[in-house]
Amino acid sequence: MYNKTPKIHVRKIYNSVAVCFLLASSILVLPAVSMSAVDTSEPNLLGENVNANRFEYVLENRADPFVPFLSEKAATASVDMNEVIESKEPLTGMQLFEPGQLTLVALMQKGGEDIAMVEDFTGKGYVLTEGIKIGRRGVVKDIALNRVLIEETAETRAGKKIITEIVMILKKEGEE
Repeated sequence: MYNKTPKIHVRKIYNSVAVCFLLASSILVLPAVSMSAVDTSEPNLLGENVNANRFEYVLENRADPFVPFLSEKAATASVDMNEVIESKEPLTGMQLFEPGQLTLVALMQKGGEDIAMVEDFTGKGYVLTEGIKIGRRGVVKDIALNRVLIEETAETRAGKKIITEIVMILKKEGEE
């Protein structure tokens, strides 16, 4: 008699779990069924027809959204081999100024070394010596009696070096 009671009790627990499972699954399934059966031809609360607001994607005259934007052929065909490559290194000091932005105002000698003084458009002065970098690609090559020679070296994609010489001339007082 004692052995039969626990078995009946366990069966009741299993039955109640099964009933709970069936109730939960019916609650989850019924809203999905009822939502799919909604008639959209009736007007909504605002009096508009629901079908009138339905979005429709038109494929005509549109690019396929799954095709890559760039292809290897398009990427290599438009490359100009004579294009000058800009260096990625950060610009510091006199590299922040292009030679055309500066005006030569004085030339001096200090201990046998030639020194040039330049100023920017705000009137702030800077000192140039031979070998100093100026602008993105320039280097001061020579400081002479009344001029400063700057050599700019640019490199193309093909590896060709383009050398340009810029001369800054010291103007006398009153000259423009």
